[in-house]
Amino acid sequence: MQRNAFKMQLKPGYEAEYKKRHDEIWPELAEELGKAGVSDYSIFLDEETLTLFAMQKLADDNTADELPETAIVKKWWAYMADIMDTNPDNSPVCIPLQEVFHQD
Repeated sequence: MQRNAFKMQLKPGYEAEYKKRHDEIWPELAEELGKAGVSDYSIFLDEETLTLFAMQKLADDNTADELPETAIVKKWWAYMADIMDTNPDNSPVCIPLQEVFHQD
């Protein structure tokens, strides 16, 4: 099992909307993430900077790198594009974070 962490940026004024959309995550998106080997996925918000910190576990045989090619992920990105920083293809601007400490 691998741990994967990254950060994204929320646009000002969309804190409640971001939470609402994730509280109502589409079942087919959750299913696609699970099939790709993504589990224990959390996103935290730094309310001072509007930085989103994401942490997920990836199965050793995960196919998470293929998720951007799926229709449901592209649809989710388009749905979220108005409230966060995105790339031209609507994917969120994600900055990988290096793990410097872990304790079980």
